[in-house]
Amino acid sequence: MKRLLILFTLAFTVVGCQQKAPQAKYVFYFIGDGMGLAQVSLTEAWLADREGHIGSVPLSFSEFPVYGTATTHSASNIITCSSAAGTALAVGEKTTNNMLGMSPDTLPLQSITYKIKEAGFAVGITSTVTLDHATPAAFYASAPSRSDYYDIALQLPETGFDFFGGGGFIQPEGKEEDKPSVLPIIEEAGYTIAYGMEEFEALHGAEKMVLIQEKDRDYLGAIPFAIDRTEEDMTHAEIVRAAISFLDNEKGFFLMSEGGRIDWACHANDGLTTILETIDMDLAVQVAIEFAKKHPNETLIVVTADHETGGLSLGWEKRYTMHFDQLEEQYASKDKLLDDDKKDVVEQIEEMNRRARIGWTTSSHTGIPVPVYAMGAGSELFAGRMDNTDIPKKICEAMGLLF
Repeated sequence: MKRLLILFTLAFTVVGCQQKAPQAKYVFYFIGDGMGLAQVSLTEAWLADREGHIGSVPLSFSEFPVYGTATTHSASNIITCSSAAGTALAVGEKTTNNMLGMSPDTLPLQSITYKIKEAGFAVGITSTVTLDHATPAAFYASAPSRSDYYDIALQLPETGFDFFGGGGFIQPEGKEEDKPSVLPIIEEAGYTIAYGMEEFEALHGAEKMVLIQEKDRDYLGAIPFAIDRTEEDMTHAEIVRAAISFLDNEKGFFLMSEGGRIDWACHANDGLTTILETIDMDLAVQVAIEFAKKHPNETLIVVTADHETGGLSLGWEKRYTMHFDQLEEQYASKDKLLDDDKKDVVEQIEEMNRRARIGWTTSSHTGIPVPVYAMGAGSELFAGRMDNTDIPKKICEAMGLLF
């Protein structure tokens, strides 16, 4: 009896001394569209070359203490599209390529953002591409086709989410430009639209906010590539900083932020633009890291991708060298040069990529797993192999929410 009492006392003491794992009160969910491990590795090798040595200079998120990988196939294809991948990352369920926030049999699915909002957290969604594009849209909308841009945009003001920021809308007046503009509809729902950072600062006291580019810019389009950007254009880091300042409150917040143009650069097989877009997202992650330093036991940062784009490789044609100096003369993205009808310069950039020994196997997506990086409260959940549908479930678990 005495022995049992001692064992019971010891067990009670051990249980009583166990500390509950810190719960994530502030959550950052970064998605680098098209950013596979090769994109990260290429960027880190380029940074090392800029410092004059062979090797790798780590990005901020590649130094996170927790690392995993996520499979990316959709319900219909081993190679996913962005809307099916976005649905998996937002909802936690697979769907068919080209569908958004719906099951393969067209039943609407709900993103974890709704659950998080109902639990009392502020919610923000940002992207460097338009807000009705596949990845950001998956966090608030449902549609049988990702191309239903107008219908998707109309769902944004119905969410009641606190902050949206980045690009504008692809079809603000519908495909045939015969519909009421979504902008006044958004405003009628209680959102303040801020055009640019200066206006955002002036309107910071608004109840709900949509932040897009200044009106004299391409304010309804995507944020320009880093290589094409002027001082007047917003950056990914500025958008995240604005989101934090708007969302920060005692109850906590959730922010999904997409580096959407990494994918576009890879579709174009544009090496230097890909590198600079990856750095641009890393600078945004650094803003989140600075916030986390103020709340070290309550902040979770997860960085991942929806898929890899381009079949990128470091090396090409049986060579063991890379020559990043060959990229130095590039001054604009391939996309901008094509818009400016400078096809001859585009051909020169393609030759620069070959001379630099940057390899591409496709102008579309690939089916390889993508990296998952995590730090902070609940980050241990993201170690090892997982499927992309597991990530939103793990975020909910880290936040103390039932999935």
